[in-house]
Amino acid sequence: MTGQIAARLQLAMAGALGGALLWAASEASQRNWIADYPMLILIGGLLTLFAALLGMAGPIGLARALPRAAGLAAVVAALLALTMLRYATPGDFLRGVVPALAALTVALLPVPFLIAAARSGWRDYPALFLEAWSVLLRLAAAGAFTGLVWLVIYLSDEVLRIVGIHVIGTLLRSELAMMLVTGAVLGLGMAVIHELADLLSPYVVLRLFRLFLPVVLAVMVVFLLALPFRGLSGLTGALSPALLLLTLVGGGIALVSIAVDQSDAEAAANPVLRRSAQAMALILPVLAGLALWAIRLRVADRGWTPDRVFVALVAGIGVGYGLVYAQAVLRGGAWMERIRQGNIRMALAVIALAALWLTPILNAERISAQSQLARFLDGRTPVEALDIQAIGGWGKPGAEAMARLEAMAAEPGQELLARRLSGEAIGPGADERGALQAAVAAAMPVQPASATGTRDMLLDAAEDYMLRDWKQVCGEGLGSGRAGCLMVVADLLPALPGEEAMLFLQRGADYVEITGIYLGPDGRVVQRITARPDGGFFSGAEAADLMRSYQDAPPPLTPALVNQLGTGETGLMIQP
Repeated sequence: MTGQIAARLQLAMAGALGGALLWAASEASQRNWIADYPMLILIGGLLTLFAALLGMAGPIGLARALPRAAGLAAVVAALLALTMLRYATPGDFLRGVVPALAALTVALLPVPFLIAAARSGWRDYPALFLEAWSVLLRLAAAGAFTGLVWLVIYLSDEVLRIVGIHVIGTLLRSELAMMLVTGAVLGLGMAVIHELADLLSPYVVLRLFRLFLPVVLAVMVVFLLALPFRGLSGLTGALSPALLLLTLVGGGIALVSIAVDQSDAEAAANPVLRRSAQAMALILPVLAGLALWAIRLRVADRGWTPDRVFVALVAGIGVGYGLVYAQAVLRGGAWMERIRQGNIRMALAVIALAALWLTPILNAERISAQSQLARFLDGRTPVEALDIQAIGGWGKPGAEAMARLEAMAAEPGQELLARRLSGEAIGPGADERGALQAAVAAAMPVQPASATGTRDMLLDAAEDYMLRDWKQVCGEGLGSGRAGCLMVVADLLPALPGEEAMLFLQRGADYVEITGIYLGPDGRVVQRITARPDGGFFSGAEAADLMRSYQDAPPPLTPALVNQLGTGETGLMIQP
């Protein structure tokens, strides 16, 4: 048996053993031999053990990889055990994606460090850079190979069924057999792909990625140049601006790292790419800082949630990377080497923060529950705005906050809170609704100016959430000096009594939402989409221009460019 065949057999057997142990753990869970949370810890440890083992076995050998993978698995299992202080059940742990993502980060990100430590030293950046991308490539290719093998197995089963042979089908009904085959094929794929490292080098992919650097840089520059003219109001709308900025920051970090490569000899030699990498390094802290500012505004308005804590943490990491890259460029000289060493420090920081997320030290659920409870107690969050379902899903800290709220609900004068905790939707009282309606009427211009009666009638029939939304949009205006909304009233649906309206809401600097509204048979506001006469839709810029022109003067009311065969609702027409 050659060394190559022996290595393939070893990894295939290791993968099969991993599959068998995961199957055994699943069986023990189904038979209630092990409690739910210890089972989560066991499965997390097993997955880490065999994923790290298969990832490291090719570069450093199975014997050297095993103790390192076992040590990493023990650390992950210990961190998962600490999460029992925050979550009552595995369902609570898995309900949010972030805890699982933190565990995955601790399980996978140290693998290149462990490989480099076994070969040339854990701070050897060329080894770290190559192994990080190589492990990712091997896992992706081996996963694709495993999927292809299962496709062949299923197709073979269908073909053999034609002639009455059901051997493969019988095999597929056994969960143990499926886990054994999956593990063995995955291990075999990892071994073969490592043997073909020269042919499947990540350098081809990385060289292609470098070409995106000037393009992404241009997008960032245009964004920053337009920002002073558009203002920061778009950052207050939701978490989406922060997430978009952080996505750009993450892409920028990856592209700069790819451009500087593992050494100066391998780095991008093209002057355009080098200057682009330097410019990107200087821009990154600005974008990450804007994302952090957007999150701060959101938290000030709505308080902390686990997702906001996570995004704030990611933004902080982005600021850290940006500052490391910017100072490396500004100091001149060996700026690329400083970025490489900064990548090592930041990677270790990410691992440490991911580990802290799984400990009581960085308890996002506790931070969020305390924040939401404090906002309710000091009056910043009204009863009707309490997100009971979300708070109840924040593990043990959420349960403690709910117990506090339930105790308050039993006190005299807390009837609204008791109704809210029982699941009843609570709207504003008559006085509060009247004030809200009056505020919307004062902030919402109408065309023609004499149509205030129709506007007030529609506002009186609108739902509370509509009024709150319209009030916020009308009051923003996005720095234009005008209201951020407009209602145009006319007899738009002749078959219905009274007048209808087109409601313009400026959701962004270049986006205006246009909605048709009218009074339904039940006395409530009905909302309908709007379109051009030809069935098309206005672009964001066109809708914004239309709103501004209608604010200056009311538009004329003209017949639609369509006729029908027949009469009334039984007619037939060509849809434009």
